Amino acid sequence: MLQKRPLGSQGLRVSSLGLGCMGMSQSYGTFDDAESISTLHRALELGVTFLDTAEVYGPFTNEELLGRALKGRWSEVVIATKFGMDIRDGQISGANSRPEHIRAVAEACLRRLGTDHIDLLYQHRVDPAVPIEEVAGAVGELVAEGKVRFFGLSEAGTDTIRRAHAVQCVTALQSEYSLWERNLEAEIIPLLRELGIGLVPFSPLGRGFLTGTARRAEEYPEGDFRRGDPRFQGENFDANMWAADAVREIAEAKGAKPGQIALAWLLHKGDDIVPIPGTKRRTYLEENVAATDIRLDGDDMKRLDEALRPEAVSGPRYNDRQMAMLNR
Repeated sequence: MLQKRPLGSQGLRVSSLGLGCMGMSQSYGTFDDAESISTLHRALELGVTFLDTAEVYGPFTNEELLGRALKGRWSEVVIATKFGMDIRDGQISGANSRPEHIRAVAEACLRRLGTDHIDLLYQHRVDPAVPIEEVAGAVGELVAEGKVRFFGLSEAGTDTIRRAHAVQCVTALQSEYSLWERNLEAEIIPLLRELGIGLVPFSPLGRGFLTGTARRAEEYPEGDFRRGDPRFQGENFDANMWAADAVREIAEAKGAKPGQIALAWLLHKGDDIVPIPGTKRRTYLEENVAATDIRLDGDDMKRLDEALRPEAVSGPRYNDRQMAMLNR
């Protein structure tokens, strides 16, 4: 069973490794609800009890899937979901974090999940049209009512984090962070530690690049997120495969898989960091959990840090439209 880690300084404790559930319902190939539910049940058996979803995943169908899978078992898990998108006719049309919308989304999430509270409610993307103080205040009301336990932000910048935290304590920031994407190290991580906010890295395996299984963008089927990922395209792909060699070499030396080394690197970066690798299959879940037993020494960490320094990775992590939604 996995050990627990404190996430933030407000009392939330979660499994040291979480499970990102998005791929069970969107973005990565075909879906198999039966296997996804079996994966969720296996996660609980292994002690992976920190589960991440969002209303936009599907949209809505991922929360419904978790609702079916976890019926009668909510006391065993810490569930995180998200608000902040304007969803119309099944499509995201922009951001929406108006206080009345936050409340409506929270109520709908509770119905889909089939539970009476959300453990961690994130703002999915910062809404430039709504002051973050109003957002934090609206979530604070839900906390006071017992419908939400803790407040989180996703992909927020330093100013937004400080302003939100002054109104309602921010327990966690969810953001992309891995050997593959180091943008948080200069300013964001020091601020989180100053304020006592935990970090939840999504895409900790670089969307497959750090597992050694990545293919060129055009080799993925229509509807797969990676077809439009700049890092999987053209010369970027070639450069990035070369950059990931150090991960593969260390994995071979330790008798591990590259993805396990990437997760171990994150787990060694601090007890306030809880990665949420996503998978929809039990085999990959079990591989990810085994990463918690891998020990990296100072030389290993230094070699990985240097081999995948930010300038070694080629291409932006999102296309222009998605980059424009980040609060940096």
